[in-house]
Amino acid sequence: MSVHDSATVEKRRVLLGPGVGWGALGVVAFSLTLPASRAALPAFGPITVGLGRAVVAAALAGICLLVVRAPRPTRSQTRGLAMVALGAVVGFPICSAIALVDATSAHGAVLIGLMPATTAAIAVLRGGERPSASFWIASAAGLVAVIVFAVVQGGGQIGASDLWLLAAVLLGSLAYAEGGVLAREMPGWQVISWALVLAVPVVVVVAVVGVVVQPPHDPTAMAWLGMAYVSLISMFAGFFAWYRGLATGGVARIAQLQLAQPVLTVGWSVLLLGEQVTAATIVAGLVVVGTVAATLASRRRERK
Repeated sequence: MSVHDSATVEKRRVLLGPGVGWGALGVVAFSLTLPASRAALPAFGPITVGLGRAVVAAALAGICLLVVRAPRPTRSQTRGLAMVALGAVVGFPICSAIALVDATSAHGAVLIGLMPATTAAIAVLRGGERPSASFWIASAAGLVAVIVFAVVQGGGQIGASDLWLLAAVLLGSLAYAEGGVLAREMPGWQVISWALVLAVPVVVVVAVVGVVVQPPHDPTAMAWLGMAYVSLISMFAGFFAWYRGLATGGVARIAQLQLAQPVLTVGWSVLLLGEQVTAATIVAGLVVVGTVAATLASRRRERK
């Protein structure tokens, strides 16, 4: 086999490998999170939408762990799971829900698009991953596209909702990077399941307070569907695929698949919520998709 053929095979392996497939499935699942949250917010309020989802997911997680008699995590794994719980179970959901009270899901999508860069940076520090120069160039190009997209859609203004979204990005990235490392030691579904169980004392109390302070108000069928989606898919099932993808394909690389998530989320926002899409959205979407392909095609340096 020639050098050219070997390079072609390697490129196909990177683009079509199992890590990419699982990661892409996770991205598709998460791409509906903001529109579903936005649909549920008017009826249930940000606290219930943000943390009430975790109560439902934790109940399912506990049942699954009991059924398979999953071994308890070690002390070091518990510390990592606490980070996952802080970011994925508590931080990202509540911060993004509060932000979406004033921001549209399309606007939120472009800021959440910063997560691949922050996840990759945390992964480098936490997991010792060292992407190549071409990897960073492609990632930077996608990051620039996402930032320009956000500035255009936001009118160049940074409001309180933007700050909440940036907090969600940082906390979510921490959970993704830490969870990707843990998924090498235990099945991905157990990572999110144990994180949910660990967070139960906090999320149950806060969720009950949320229901008392802001009881559900005439929920429509769309609101119920949105709440069901964020509880069953965004907070539970989506992580099964996502963490498996991070574990098998590498946190720093698979995280870049999320560059496509803003495009998908904007599409769902238009189809399901009737939000408007500008020409800037279309252009930025095409650029982001191109940088995703370039990022996945890049090869990591061989470790000596």
